[in-house]
Amino acid sequence: MPDLGGLWADLTDLVLPAGCAGCAARSPGLRQGFCPRCVDELESLRPAPTRPDPAPPDLPPCVALGPYGGALREGLLAYKERGRHGLARPLGALLAEVVAEAVGPPGPVTLVAVPDTARAARARYGDHLERLARPAAARLRAAGWPVRVLRPLRALPRLDSVALDSAGRAAAADAAFRLRRTVPAVGAVVLLDDIVTTGATLAAVSRILHRAGMTPKAAAVLAATQKRRLR
Repeated sequence: MPDLGGLWADLTDLVLPAGCAGCAARSPGLRQGFCPRCVDELESLRPAPTRPDPAPPDLPPCVALGPYGGALREGLLAYKERGRHGLARPLGALLAEVVAEAVGPPGPVTLVAVPDTARAARARYGDHLERLARPAAARLRAAGWPVRVLRPLRALPRLDSVALDSAGRAAAADAAFRLRRTVPAVGAVVLLDDIVTTGATLAAVSRILHRAGMTPKAAAVLAATQKRRLR
């Protein structure tokens, strides 16, 4: 994996609430919102290819930092659902490590985050993946990667997909996004998401971008649900 340098050493100046985002422990030694034990757990994760089984058509190659569990799961929940927006910086930097693994040798990259619906963005006081994309891009640029972040898509209101089967999820995902504009991509196009479960959303976004001439090379995610198999 291309070396982006020491992550946690670069991220020591952000002040976050006292509770660890990974285990809720009160610790005087928090680094970017995580206690030393959870930092060790996160540092032990290595980006690796992952694939839902069955994988939906048009899903690009996916790379995940790790399984959806432990400190990674709790950190994502704290960031998305509990208002710990300051975690965007360390989580975004971890996402940059996944992008580097997905792309391979350093080179021009265009990052496209899966957009939040307007309702979700209001509830989270902003698009949570857009917030992750910025520090991810900054970390890659600091390591010498030419990076562009694009927002070519908008998310439409959609029904809860929890009760849907795989075909229903795919149909709902296809109807959930619209192209806002066509913008030329530079280098490898990489989709960004926080969690991959069935892959239906990433496949739908990939199809839309492919029709717009922006075929994704890969998808980079922080976590893969544990019921899916990391390879």
